[in-house]
Amino acid sequence: MSNGEEEKENSVVVEKVGGRSSITTCLSRYPLKFISPKKVGPSNIDAVWVYVLNYGGGIVSGDRILCKFSVGDACTMVLTTQGSTKVYKSVGSKCSHQILEARVGSNALLAIIPDPVTCFSTARYYQKQVFTLSSDSNLVIVDWITSGRHESGEKWDFDLYRSTNNIFFDDGQPLFLDTMLLEKDKFGLVKEHMLDYQVIAMIVLLGPKMQYIQNIVQDNVKRIMTEQLQNPSAALSNQKSKADFFMTKPTLVASCSVFGPKKIGLIVRVASVTTESVYKFLRHQLAPLEPMIGVPPYR
Repeated sequence: MSNGEEEKENSVVVEKVGGRSSITTCLSRYPLKFISPKKVGPSNIDAVWVYVLNYGGGIVSGDRILCKFSVGDACTMVLTTQGSTKVYKSVGSKCSHQILEARVGSNALLAIIPDPVTCFSTARYYQKQVFTLSSDSNLVIVDWITSGRHESGEKWDFDLYRSTNNIFFDDGQPLFLDTMLLEKDKFGLVKEHMLDYQVIAMIVLLGPKMQYIQNIVQDNVKRIMTEQLQNPSAALSNQKSKADFFMTKPTLVASCSVFGPKKIGLIVRVASVTTESVYKFLRHQLAPLEPMIGVPPYR
């Protein structure tokens, strides 16, 4: 277990070697390990996959982890996990930190598609992801958290969760700055504000290669929410009245909005009562990535 006294730096560099995306540097230190399978998907798909594993199954109180990634021009890298990232209970007031810094080259794609973060009771966790892009870089970010260990009766029982995502152009111009903060001491019991929703997710799609997918996702989100909020007739068979229907919370809520010059980016926010419904949402919305990364995400 970590004593939390030093920051553990981990790094991966992806560059073109022989005309294909290849890992030229891979350094990982306890409590993380990087695994890169030689083949994920068809051999004609030029994409490097990197799986992040946590020794001991999760992040220990006081851990300080730094990850640096570089994706060279015209390369493709996928960063994912083999399961949810568990953040263990806080010892005293110690906060676990995980920082990700990534640089994405021209016409390159970085897709970060992990399983969700799950914070144990009293956990304190801060993660920050900073991306530096060229004007024609492509980026996919999935950042999501569950309410906790349901089988242990824990729902939004952690003390602190803070997730920051900042995106900059390579000239230093900020493109996207976002922070989500869930803090028990500041806002009271988080579960009182969440009602019955057990999962919160954010998806960012950015760059010229993502434009087609952005259009699909916007249409899908509009259709989903129209069916849930503006078409009550299909659901009225089990409702006493139309008024009763509108008092019923949707099991999944999603919204999306564009950002950046020429609307090059799309952000999607999701809240749901179950983790599986978010997995299903992600599988459906991100399926068009398959030709770029080799397999459909969250399959």
